Amino acid sequence: MAKRHLKVAGDLGRVIFMEWDMRNTPSIEESVRHSDIVFNLVGRTYTTKNFTYEDVHVEATQRIAEAVAKYDVDRFIQVSSFNADKNSVSKYYATKGQAEEDARVIFPETTIVRPGPMYGFEDKFLHRLAGATNVFTANNMQQKMLPVHVIDVGRALEAIAYDDATAGQTFELYGPKEHTLKEIAHMVDKVVHKTHRHINLPKKLFQIIASVLDYLWWPTISPDEIERQYLDHKIDATARTFRDLGIEPTDIEADMFQYIRHYRSAAYFDLPPMTEKEKRLERQYLHVQQDL
Repeated sequence: MAKRHLKVAGDLGRVIFMEWDMRNTPSIEESVRHSDIVFNLVGRTYTTKNFTYEDVHVEATQRIAEAVAKYDVDRFIQVSSFNADKNSVSKYYATKGQAEEDARVIFPETTIVRPGPMYGFEDKFLHRLAGATNVFTANNMQQKMLPVHVIDVGRALEAIAYDDATAGQTFELYGPKEHTLKEIAHMVDKVVHKTHRHINLPKKLFQIIASVLDYLWWPTISPDEIERQYLDHKIDATARTFRDLGIEPTDIEADMFQYIRHYRSAAYFDLPPMTEKEKRLERQYLHVQQDL
């Protein structure tokens, strides 16, 4: 029900929902057996009392890949994550990396796609930075990343799906510029005309607090998410990128306004127009930012 608005995203009959359960193999087989292309977009950034990272990322991927192989589906595209590595200290990244290996063992033609941190409508990236709960931080927000527009990722997935030459390949999809989380938070503050006050907590203390919050209610923030804030975005030099698909990704600074403008205070719209002096100062500020 939470996603039923997607039904009108296509023409009548183009978007059809099917109920499935990752622990119910027949329901998975029923979902894929008439398909030409299967995308595995199943993933969770946090665990619950019913599902661990291994359940969601590894076991679900195994069952989906087995169903794809059983019914001889033409294409299987495993949407993974940046920094996916089975040896990572992050459980999220480790299980994503293990899922990639398992998918290739079961269905060797699997195409692996590793998007960077994605932003767009309903994201959990810009909205968290712009929201009122953006208070406690880790690593002084120095995590380096290459955020990518979800629209660019969607265009890339479409291109990959309709190009059989991409079967068995690995793609890393990331934005054109590297930013620290602190830099992005500063951009967000500038767009919403607010200054968020951040309290940086030591890693172990923050993880203890997160464990308590995770136990009481979810999703809030998980201990593994804090671990990931200490891991910079690393690029696999052997993987293909947007360039191989003929796509030029956009930078987050050019796109974020449309997604977080509603976080501005209503009082802002009652302000008088900028004076000439304020306009000059803004142009000077923007010029400095471009030089940086």
